[in-house]
Amino acid sequence: MTTVESGLLLLAMSMAAGLIGCFVVMRRMALAADALSHVALPGIGIAVLLQLHPLTGALAALLLGTLLIWGIEERTRLATETVIGVVFSGALAVGTLMTSGDELIHALLGKPAELEPWELLLALAGAAGVIAFLGLRRRELLLALVSRDIATSMGIRLRWLDLQFLLAFAVTVSLGLRYLGVLLMGSLVIIPAATGKRLARNLRGMVLVATSVAIFSTLSGTWAGTLLGRETGPPIVIIATGCFLLSLLKRPAT
Repeated sequence: MTTVESGLLLLAMSMAAGLIGCFVVMRRMALAADALSHVALPGIGIAVLLQLHPLTGALAALLLGTLLIWGIEERTRLATETVIGVVFSGALAVGTLMTSGDELIHALLGKPAELEPWELLLALAGAAGVIAFLGLRRRELLLALVSRDIATSMGIRLRWLDLQFLLAFAVTVSLGLRYLGVLLMGSLVIIPAATGKRLARNLRGMVLVATSVAIFSTLSGTWAGTLLGRETGPPIVIIATGCFLLSLLKRPAT
Protein backbone atom coordinates (compact mmCIF):
# COMPACT_ATOMS: atom_id res chain seq x y z
CA MET A 1 0.00 0.00 0.00
CA THR A 2 1.11 3.56 -0.66
CA THR A 3 1.15 6.12 2.12
CA VAL A 4 -1.99 7.78 0.74
CA GLU A 5 -3.86 4.45 0.53
CA SER A 6 -2.76 3.52 4.02
CA GLY A 7 -3.89 6.92 5.33
CA LEU A 8 -7.30 6.56 3.67
CA LEU A 9 -7.79 3.13 5.19
CA LEU A 10 -6.79 4.34 8.65
CA LEU A 11 -9.12 7.36 8.47
CA ALA A 12 -12.06 5.29 7.22
CA MET A 13 -11.51 2.61 9.86
CA SER A 14 -11.13 5.18 12.65
CA MET A 15 -14.22 7.19 11.69
CA ALA A 16 -16.45 4.11 11.45
CA ALA A 17 -15.13 2.71 14.74
CA GLY A 18 -15.51 6.04 16.56
CA LEU A 19 -19.06 6.59 15.30
CA ILE A 20 -20.50 3.13 15.91
CA GLY A 21 -18.62 2.91 19.19
CA CYS A 22 -20.79 5.72 20.57
CA PHE A 23 -23.97 3.72 19.95
CA VAL A 24 -22.31 0.51 21.21
CA VAL A 25 -21.41 2.20 24.51
CA MET A 26 -24.85 3.82 24.87
CA ARG A 27 -26.51 0.44 24.22
CA ARG A 28 -24.24 -1.04 26.94
CA MET A 29 -22.68 -3.47 24.46
CA ALA A 30 -19.06 -2.52 25.14
CA LEU A 31 -17.97 -6.06 26.03
CA ALA A 32 -19.73 -7.35 22.93
CA ALA A 33 -17.38 -5.40 20.65
CA ASP A 34 -14.35 -7.33 21.83
CA ALA A 35 -16.19 -10.64 21.82
CA LEU A 36 -17.71 -10.19 18.36
CA SER A 37 -14.32 -9.64 16.76
CA HIS A 38 -13.26 -13.16 17.83
CA VAL A 39 -16.15 -14.67 15.85
CA ALA A 40 -13.96 -14.06 12.77
CA LEU A 41 -11.34 -16.60 13.87
CA PRO A 42 -13.02 -19.80 12.57
CA GLY A 43 -13.70 -18.07 9.25
CA ILE A 44 -10.01 -17.23 8.95
CA GLY A 45 -9.10 -20.83 9.77
CA ILE A 46 -11.51 -22.28 7.18
CA ALA A 47 -10.30 -19.80 4.54
CA VAL A 48 -6.68 -20.79 5.15
CA LEU A 49 -7.56 -24.50 4.91
CA LEU A 50 -9.39 -23.91 1.63
CA GLN A 51 -6.55 -21.67 0.37
CA LEU A 52 -8.84 -18.65 0.17
CA HIS A 53 -8.06 -15.11 1.29
CA PRO A 54 -8.37 -14.88 5.11
CA LEU A 55 -10.43 -11.67 4.90
CA THR A 56 -13.20 -13.39 2.94
CA GLY A 57 -13.45 -16.08 5.61
CA ALA A 58 -13.40 -13.51 8.41
CA LEU A 59 -16.10 -11.37 6.82
CA ALA A 60 -18.31 -14.40 6.08
CA ALA A 61 -17.90 -15.67 9.66
CA LEU A 62 -18.76 -12.26 11.10
CA LEU A 63 -21.89 -11.88 8.98
CA LEU A 64 -23.07 -15.44 9.67
CA GLY A 65 -22.22 -15.04 13.36
CA THR A 66 -24.25 -11.82 13.49
CA LEU A 67 -27.28 -13.51 11.91
CA LEU A 68 -26.90 -16.40 14.38
CA ILE A 69 -26.70 -14.02 17.33
CA TRP A 70 -29.74 -12.10 16.14
CA GLY A 71 -31.72 -15.31 15.53
CA ILE A 72 -30.92 -16.79 18.95
CA GLU A 73 -31.69 -13.49 20.66
CA GLU A 74 -35.08 -13.25 18.96
CA ARG A 75 -35.93 -16.88 19.78
CA THR A 76 -34.76 -16.95 23.40
CA ARG A 77 -35.10 -13.28 24.45
CA LEU A 78 -31.69 -13.54 26.13
CA ALA A 79 -29.65 -10.32 26.38
CA THR A 80 -27.53 -9.52 23.31
CA GLU A 81 -24.29 -9.65 25.32
CA THR A 82 -25.20 -13.10 26.68
CA VAL A 83 -25.84 -14.51 23.21
CA ILE A 84 -22.66 -12.91 21.85
CA GLY A 85 -20.72 -14.41 24.77
CA VAL A 86 -21.96 -17.91 23.91
CA VAL A 87 -21.26 -17.57 20.18
CA PHE A 88 -17.90 -15.90 20.89
CA SER A 89 -16.73 -18.75 23.15
CA GLY A 90 -17.61 -21.42 20.60
CA ALA A 91 -16.08 -19.44 17.73
CA LEU A 92 -12.88 -18.76 19.66
CA ALA A 93 -12.45 -22.46 20.46
CA VAL A 94 -13.10 -23.55 16.86
CA GLY A 95 -10.91 -20.76 15.45
CA THR A 96 -7.98 -21.53 17.75
CA LEU A 97 -8.25 -25.22 16.86
CA MET A 98 -8.24 -24.50 13.12
CA THR A 99 -5.66 -21.67 13.06
CA SER A 100 -2.10 -22.09 14.24
CA GLY A 101 1.41 -20.64 14.14
CA ASP A 102 2.02 -17.46 12.13
CA GLU A 103 -1.54 -17.48 10.78
CA LEU A 104 -2.91 -17.21 14.33
CA ILE A 105 -0.50 -14.37 15.20
CA HIS A 106 -1.50 -12.46 12.03
CA ALA A 107 -5.20 -13.05 12.76
CA LEU A 108 -4.81 -11.81 16.34
CA LEU A 109 -2.56 -8.81 15.68
CA GLY A 110 -3.09 -8.02 11.99
CA LYS A 111 -0.66 -7.85 9.08
CA PRO A 112 -0.93 -4.42 7.44
CA ALA A 113 2.08 -4.74 5.15
CA GLU A 114 0.37 -7.27 2.87
CA LEU A 115 -2.99 -5.60 2.26
CA GLU A 116 -4.07 -5.84 -1.37
CA PRO A 117 -5.79 -3.11 -3.46
CA TRP A 118 -9.20 -4.83 -3.45
CA GLU A 119 -9.01 -5.03 0.34
CA LEU A 120 -8.57 -1.26 0.48
CA LEU A 121 -11.59 -0.70 -1.78
CA LEU A 122 -13.69 -3.16 0.25
CA ALA A 123 -12.67 -1.43 3.49
CA LEU A 124 -13.51 2.04 2.14
CA ALA A 125 -16.89 0.82 0.86
CA GLY A 126 -17.64 -0.86 4.20
CA ALA A 127 -16.71 2.25 6.18
CA ALA A 128 -18.83 4.46 3.90
CA GLY A 129 -21.78 2.07 4.36
CA VAL A 130 -21.48 2.10 8.15
CA ILE A 131 -21.19 5.91 8.31
CA ALA A 132 -24.17 6.33 5.94
CA PHE A 133 -26.28 3.89 7.97
CA LEU A 134 -25.58 5.70 11.23
CA GLY A 135 -26.26 9.08 9.63
CA LEU A 136 -29.58 7.98 8.11
CA ARG A 137 -30.88 5.95 11.06
CA ARG A 138 -29.49 7.93 14.00
CA ARG A 139 -32.92 9.27 15.05
CA GLU A 140 -34.44 5.78 15.12
CA LEU A 141 -31.42 4.42 17.01
CA LEU A 142 -31.61 7.21 19.58
CA LEU A 143 -35.36 6.82 20.02
CA ALA A 144 -34.92 3.08 20.59
CA LEU A 145 -32.34 3.91 23.24
CA VAL A 146 -34.72 6.25 25.06
CA SER A 147 -37.74 3.92 24.96
CA ARG A 148 -38.34 0.84 22.82
CA ASP A 149 -42.08 1.10 23.55
CA ILE A 150 -42.25 4.65 22.20
CA ALA A 151 -40.15 3.66 19.20
CA THR A 152 -42.53 0.79 18.45
CA SER A 153 -45.58 3.05 18.81
CA MET A 154 -44.02 5.41 16.22
CA GLY A 155 -43.81 2.61 13.69
CA ILE A 156 -40.10 1.77 14.00
CA ARG A 157 -39.45 -1.92 13.25
CA LEU A 158 -37.06 -2.63 16.11
CA ARG A 159 -36.17 -6.20 15.07
CA TRP A 160 -35.07 -4.96 11.63
CA LEU A 161 -33.25 -1.99 13.19
CA ASP A 162 -31.41 -4.28 15.66
CA LEU A 163 -30.31 -6.58 12.83
CA GLN A 164 -29.10 -3.64 10.75
CA PHE A 165 -27.15 -2.29 13.73
CA LEU A 166 -25.52 -5.67 14.44
CA LEU A 167 -24.53 -6.01 10.77
CA ALA A 168 -23.04 -2.49 10.78
CA PHE A 169 -21.26 -3.43 13.99
CA ALA A 170 -19.84 -6.60 12.38
CA VAL A 171 -18.75 -4.71 9.24
CA THR A 172 -16.95 -2.14 11.42
CA VAL A 173 -15.12 -4.89 13.29
CA SER A 174 -14.14 -6.53 10.00
CA LEU A 175 -12.63 -3.25 8.72
CA GLY A 176 -9.69 -3.50 11.08
CA LEU A 177 -9.18 -7.25 11.24
CA ARG A 178 -6.30 -7.30 8.77
CA TYR A 179 -4.83 -4.11 10.22
CA LEU A 180 -5.37 -4.48 13.97
CA GLY A 181 -6.33 -8.14 14.18
CA VAL A 182 -9.22 -9.78 16.03
CA LEU A 183 -7.54 -9.20 19.39
CA LEU A 184 -7.40 -5.41 19.21
CA MET A 185 -10.10 -4.19 16.79
CA GLY A 186 -12.78 -4.25 19.50
CA SER A 187 -10.62 -1.87 21.53
CA LEU A 188 -10.78 0.78 18.80
CA VAL A 189 -14.57 0.61 18.96
CA ILE A 190 -14.87 0.76 22.75
CA ILE A 191 -12.11 3.01 24.13
CA PRO A 192 -12.61 6.20 22.01
CA ALA A 193 -16.37 6.04 22.60
CA ALA A 194 -15.84 5.62 26.35
CA THR A 195 -13.55 8.67 26.28
CA GLY A 196 -16.17 10.64 24.35
CA LYS A 197 -18.87 9.71 26.85
CA ARG A 198 -16.61 10.82 29.65
CA LEU A 199 -15.77 14.23 28.17
CA ALA A 200 -18.86 15.28 26.19
CA ARG A 201 -22.22 16.58 27.40
CA ASN A 202 -24.33 15.50 24.42
CA LEU A 203 -24.30 12.98 21.58
CA ARG A 204 -22.82 15.40 19.05
CA GLY A 205 -19.90 16.13 21.37
CA MET A 206 -19.46 12.45 22.18
CA VAL A 207 -19.30 11.56 18.48
CA LEU A 208 -16.78 14.37 17.84
CA VAL A 209 -14.52 13.36 20.72
CA ALA A 210 -14.76 9.62 19.98
CA THR A 211 -13.96 10.07 16.29
CA SER A 212 -11.07 12.44 17.06
CA VAL A 213 -9.57 10.06 19.63
CA ALA A 214 -9.92 7.11 17.23
CA ILE A 215 -8.21 9.00 14.38
CA PHE A 216 -5.46 10.38 16.64
CA SER A 217 -4.79 6.98 18.23
CA THR A 218 -4.69 5.20 14.88
CA LEU A 219 -2.38 7.67 13.12
CA SER A 220 -0.01 8.20 16.04
CA GLY A 221 -0.02 4.50 16.95
CA THR A 222 0.80 3.54 13.37
CA TRP A 223 3.65 6.05 13.33
CA ALA A 224 4.97 4.76 16.67
CA GLY A 225 4.72 1.12 15.58
CA THR A 226 6.56 1.83 12.34
CA LEU A 227 9.23 3.84 14.18
CA LEU A 228 9.78 1.01 16.67
CA GLY A 229 9.63 -1.70 14.01
CA ARG A 230 6.77 -3.46 15.85
CA GLU A 231 3.15 -4.36 15.15
CA THR A 232 0.96 -1.25 14.90
CA GLY A 233 -2.03 -2.60 16.86
CA PRO A 234 -0.57 -2.46 20.38
CA PRO A 235 0.65 1.19 20.13
CA ILE A 236 -2.77 2.24 18.78
CA VAL A 237 -4.59 0.68 21.72
CA ILE A 238 -2.05 1.97 24.25
CA ILE A 239 -2.46 5.56 22.98
CA ALA A 240 -6.27 5.25 22.99
CA THR A 241 -6.12 3.92 26.55
CA GLY A 242 -3.90 6.85 27.50
CA CYS A 243 -6.51 9.28 26.14
CA PHE A 244 -9.18 7.57 28.23
CA LEU A 245 -7.02 7.73 31.37
CA LEU A 246 -6.43 11.45 30.76
CA SER A 247 -10.20 11.94 30.47
CA LEU A 248 -10.50 10.69 34.06
CA LEU A 249 -8.85 13.93 35.17
CA LYS A 250 -12.06 15.73 34.32
CA ARG A 251 -14.34 16.08 37.29
CA PRO A 252 -17.87 14.68 36.93
CA ALA A 253 -20.49 17.31 36.07
CA THR A 254 -22.56 18.42 39.10
